[in-house]
Amino acid sequence: MRSVPKWVLLSSGCAPVVLIMGWAVAASLQGPSYDPAAQTISVLAAPGGSSYWVMTAAFVALGVCHLLTAWGLRPAAPAGRAALAAGGLSALAVALFPTPSSGGSLTHGSIAVVGFVVLALWPVLAARRGDAVPWALRPFPSLGATAVMAMGAAWFLAELHQQGAPGAAERAVTTIQSVWPFAVVLSCFSLPRSAHEEYRG
Repeated sequence: MRSVPKWVLLSSGCAPVVLIMGWAVAASLQGPSYDPAAQTISVLAAPGGSSYWVMTAAFVALGVCHLLTAWGLRPAAPAGRAALAAGGLSALAVALFPTPSSGGSLTHGSIAVVGFVVLALWPVLAARRGDAVPWALRPFPSLGATAVMAMGAAWFLAELHQQGAPGAAERAVTTIQSVWPFAVVLSCFSLPRSAHEEYRG
């Protein structure tokens, strides 16, 4: 029996799909008034906007995907699974506490920062050592994924501070953060059966 349920392929694979489709459809509903390079994804989920329900639903779906993946990803270290689950809860909280239609929100901003941090940290926290460990859960790839996500988050904050292109930076880093769990799951399924037996239970 495989250590990772097959349905985790669906939950992890759907995460980037619902996120990207969500912001693409939401942006089209907003029309030319919305600038995807200069404006953040959260703007699409502001109450009262034409794209509110679409982007909110995408955040909820993303959060559920991360929670299910964290639950089923048994080969990962517990701390990493907990961080991925926290990222899922952050996505749900972002949907519950959206940015206002005008001005900023300390609550929303704080939740978004927490989400960025835990999703950047989960790869390195999930890492394990050993020859039978899936390649994406080994220390070097995990550290590399965390480093890339951390640099992406720093890029986003810099663009936000300089009023440059925070929307483009945010889309880049959130895409990486949503794709990495799927890469980890695929690496688990690429193990030979003998290695899977080590992670049963």
